[in-house]
Amino acid sequence: MFAAVFRSSVPAIRVSGARGFSGSAARASMQRIAVVGGGQMGSGIAQVAATHNHDVTLVDVSQAALDRGRAYIAKSLKRVAKKKFPDDASAQGGFVDGVLARIALSTSPEAAVRDAALVVEAVVENIAVKQQLFAALAAAAPADAVLASNTSSLPIGKIAAPLGADARRRFVGLHFFNPVPQMKLVEVVRTDEAAPAVVDRAVAFAKAIGKTPAVCKDTPGFIVNRLLLPYMMEAIRLLERGVAEPRDIDTAMKLGAGYPMGPFELCDYVGLDTIKFIVDGWHQDGDGLQGNPLFAPSAKLDELVKSGRLGVKAGKGFYDY
Repeated sequence: MFAAVFRSSVPAIRVSGARGFSGSAARASMQRIAVVGGGQMGSGIAQVAATHNHDVTLVDVSQAALDRGRAYIAKSLKRVAKKKFPDDASAQGGFVDGVLARIALSTSPEAAVRDAALVVEAVVENIAVKQQLFAALAAAAPADAVLASNTSSLPIGKIAAPLGADARRRFVGLHFFNPVPQMKLVEVVRTDEAAPAVVDRAVAFAKAIGKTPAVCKDTPGFIVNRLLLPYMMEAIRLLERGVAEPRDIDTAMKLGAGYPMGPFELCDYVGLDTIKFIVDGWHQDGDGLQGNPLFAPSAKLDELVKSGRLGVKAGKGFYDY
């Protein structure tokens, strides 16, 4: 499991201030963030938070994984710096170095969250892994820290279910979108047990890092994916029924509906394996979605995933890249 393989730590950034919620301006304003999971999503969250002057500790299972995450952030920041200071190489370097200086790296989740005001998990979409990880995080984090999952498909309440009542009251979803530095939306997902003040803190954090929050109830797919998945699946079924080819369907939706991407382009960008994982999970165990034909398995999707045509990341999906 993810949490179990965390062993040693790299020293984290030090911030001053008292530990209590009411007496700590740093924690009350969420100045210190721990992001657990250094992949594309976690690295993007860390980058955006650090860009907006938050002290961030990025956590992953190995130094090699952390180095990859840091390299991803540095590359992204260089693109931002070139746009921000197009004719000033010195300013570009100063911007990149300044943001990176606010990101510490650690292979110990417990050490990373010890003084965190907010803990954001961005690890593999496996509920058992997330539950085990949050058990360790909740035990190590301050008693007033907000606990958040970046899951795009798993129920927030189920992830938090094994935790104590106090931790469940501090648990929300913070669903960022890929690529995090460019995408403005953050879905703030509230469970029935989440304290209103905690939801408010999550909303305030999203705004503080330049994002636009949309608050919703804990439901399969939240807002965006609950609408997008049926759209993408119906496009695949049009293909299966021989109604039209992917290129024609994409063209129709871009020119007829004004969408920037067609459904097959979007499927390839999201990842066909990711779509299959979500749809199969909802059809089998989604709250109120079991057996819903909108989320029934697709023979075409299954075939593509089995053959390794996973989309852009594999160089081939519905299209070749």
